[in-house]
Amino acid sequence: MKKTLVILAVLLSLGSCKNTTDPDYTFLPKSIGPIHSVLVVMEDALWNSALGDSIRSSFYAPIKGLSLVESRLQIQHIPPSIFTGTIKQNRTVLFAEIDSISQAYMRPDVYAAPQQVAVIKGRTTEELIYSFVDHSEEFIEAFREIELTETQERFKRSLSKDTSLEELFGVRLNMPSIYQLGKKTDDFLWFDRPVPKGTLNLIAYELPSGVFTQPNDLVGDLIFRRDAVVSENIPGPDIPGKTTYMLTENILRPYVKAVTVSGLPAVEMRGMWEMHNYAMAGPFVSYFINDKKNDRILVLEGFVFAPNELKRNLLFELEAIIKTLEIVE
Repeated sequence: MKKTLVILAVLLSLGSCKNTTDPDYTFLPKSIGPIHSVLVVMEDALWNSALGDSIRSSFYAPIKGLSLVESRLQIQHIPPSIFTGTIKQNRTVLFAEIDSISQAYMRPDVYAAPQQVAVIKGRTTEELIYSFVDHSEEFIEAFREIELTETQERFKRSLSKDTSLEELFGVRLNMPSIYQLGKKTDDFLWFDRPVPKGTLNLIAYELPSGVFTQPNDLVGDLIFRRDAVVSENIPGPDIPGKTTYMLTENILRPYVKAVTVSGLPAVEMRGMWEMHNYAMAGPFVSYFINDKKNDRILVLEGFVFAPNELKRNLLFELEAIIKTLEIVE
């Protein structure tokens, strides 16, 4: 109930990074590594102990709101003896060792930039486990944020020049040029791009600032408002004798939490969408953003259609685009 009240407060209000201009920063090599892959550096004996079990359990935990079981992170383990040369340039690193002190901390840009290195030290394996458990979510969030930034930097190689978002809603997003405008009305935009067996999709619309009024069923209220828009604007395939349109899948209710998007309070909703009267579904992430200055709730959503394909990185790309939001003055 307390969590619901925090999220509701966001809706009802609607009605330590390193400076890249630092000279030392330019002397660091560019970090490397695939998105969502953490290099774990520790002795084999520790990796094969209960500490390794704890790390695997945390990092391999499944992501909520996906149709297939996909882990939060991938892991590559190496012993300290081979943590040399370009291997040190991995973007996300977890280092663990037996030491005379017990501590856990994060350090940015140690061997490369951008980079996050998490360190846990302890006098015994048990102390290392306690330190990791206490800080694991902090580490994962730091790794996730740097991956978000890296993904957004990659967008800049070729950005879309479409101005529809600015013209209709007064906002800008750093959207890769591969995304194309597929639908534009007086109050709704839909962009998409092809992926193997399907598409990535990004939609934008507005809601009145005082629209959320159901404190006892916040998730149901969010679903109701979302479905009213997507059912009208996102049709399914033409099927003789049937009407098809998008809805929020109602068996597994979406996950909701309070977040910020570009400094603005928002509510994030993750779940599954489906097509009414047609076997078609996939994951989505919606952001209901409190744009108090413009007296509105700005809704930006990404959804994936890619049958039998892994979707973690696809949905992450859409989240990364949305979080480049800039309100045009």
